[in-house]
Amino acid sequence: MIIIENAHVATVDAAGTEYAGGHVVVGDDGRIVAVGPGRSDLPGERRDGTGCLVTPGLVNTHHHLYQWATRGLALDETLFGWLTTLYPIWGRLDAEIVGAAAGAGLGWLALSGCTTSMDHHYVFPRDGGDVLAAEIEAARQIGVRFHPTRGSMDLSRKDGGLPPDHVVEDTDEALAATEAAIDRWHDPSPDAMLQIAVAPCSPFSVTTRLMEEAAVLARRRGVRLHTHLAETDDEEEFCLKQFGCTPVEYAERVGWLGDDVWLAHGVHLDDSAIARLGATGTGVAHCPSSNARLGTGAARVRELLDNGVPVGLGVDGAASQEVSHLGAELRQALYTARQRQGPKSFGAREALRLGTIGGARCLGRQDDLGSLEPGKLADLVMWRLDGLGHEGIDDKVAALVFGPPARVDLALVGGRPIVERGELVGADADTLTANARRAHRRLIDAV
Repeated sequence: MIIIENAHVATVDAAGTEYAGGHVVVGDDGRIVAVGPGRSDLPGERRDGTGCLVTPGLVNTHHHLYQWATRGLALDETLFGWLTTLYPIWGRLDAEIVGAAAGAGLGWLALSGCTTSMDHHYVFPRDGGDVLAAEIEAARQIGVRFHPTRGSMDLSRKDGGLPPDHVVEDTDEALAATEAAIDRWHDPSPDAMLQIAVAPCSPFSVTTRLMEEAAVLARRRGVRLHTHLAETDDEEEFCLKQFGCTPVEYAERVGWLGDDVWLAHGVHLDDSAIARLGATGTGVAHCPSSNARLGTGAARVRELLDNGVPVGLGVDGAASQEVSHLGAELRQALYTARQRQGPKSFGAREALRLGTIGGARCLGRQDDLGSLEPGKLADLVMWRLDGLGHEGIDDKVAALVFGPPARVDLALVGGRPIVERGELVGADADTLTANARRAHRRLIDAV
């Protein structure tokens, strides 16, 4: 067993229980045995948490790992301009590039306090090899719990969509490949390290048929559904013109509202759309830094939460949000909410809930992840908060959220360390950096 003691423990349970100078006991089965005040009398390997905050591991609910290979491009574009600039480059992706990008992205996420991440991959060049397998192998190396989604696009520019012809798939091929990914990779067990979701890209890159049949496929196979929705004004105009309705009305029309669905962004939602998401239990992956970088707007997180919508945090792809630090996204989410409705509208502990149990709800893992409670999986982070950058902030949760990005002293996934003393356990950061540099250069030189 591993016993963390002398730490401030924020359980993020339903009551918001916290223990100053508390302990967390992790069993050999990778689950939490006990959480409480003071020291534990149980035997085990003891870790001193003096000066630290222990929280559930952060859950990243929206990402595009392949984009690590195209950071720093199209810096001043709107979403549609950014996409049309980058689609031709992404059309040159292959398994080697995606594997290197995923290794860098997931390694950086782990160092930022993330223990569970999804990935939305929807670009499958015909001669690119097995890109999904490449990112799954990267996740295994880093040690994070992984929820990759088999994305797809079948609506090219010539048919009224946004992506160019060479990056889209045939509808039947996309559906068949999606089911094959579920067959090969999806683990439905409660302690799964790898689960697959179904994820057509967006209303402006996917046909109605693919949206409808993907939903049927996912429910037949018992997996979750994910897509981009209501990110920009341009998307709203596209849906009104093409479908005669708003993005949320379109989602409902094609069977994409429900407690097995979570949507990326959800920025442009009126009151009725928010109420509909809440009534159906449809989740939202809030990506405040990406939305700010692309100038798409600020999601109405306060209203989403007040209407019972599950809301998690996402860093989004590293080409639309180069920082890609999930710990820092806690502060960005808080600042974004306060910019809309003032300082009393959103607090540090609400930001932490978004990044933990909120994300677990979006991924359908709330029974095992997202809070520190006996019986749950031991996915947790011990943050070092006793250095110069956090000195003087007595409230440890406030120090984590309001202060500078904190060093991860220890991160466990199922009781296994993936980060120790600010260093990756299963991978070498310098090697990940070199691999990512080569992948970026090879991709840019190819175009």
